[in-house]
Amino acid sequence: MEFVERRPTVKAPAEWFTGDVWFDVLHAGREPSRMRVNLVRFSPGARTHWHSHVLGQTLHVVSGTALVGTRDGTVLAARPGETVTCPPGEEHWHGATPESFMEHLALWEGAGDQVPETDWLETVTTGQYGRPRTTSG
Repeated sequence: MEFVERRPTVKAPAEWFTGDVWFDVLHAGREPSRMRVNLVRFSPGARTHWHSHVLGQTLHVVSGTALVGTRDGTVLAARPGETVTCPPGEEHWHGATPESFMEHLALWEGAGDQVPETDWLETVTTGQYGRPRTTSG
């Protein structure tokens, strides 16, 4: 057992995000582990571009309201303590509402050296981002 060395917060690359986003890599597993965990902080209105993960992704909301959208037009609004899963290969995006900051834990598995973990796609349009939201109830 050991403490994991804390890494500095990193500004997310503009080619994958709209708006200001920062993340802390909490865990990047070494073989045989493929686990990845980031704490991601989105400024109001910030969001990822469309993307998918070879082995899927889980998002656990820590603060604010997370918006998670899919290609069929669904936009889920998840609150602190709620968790959303995106199955392998599902194209999706996630981000903050226009009104407030949002933090979530992003959990996914690496796919090995031969396959990219994440397939980054185009920017989420204002229309896609602004669609009506579904809550868990």
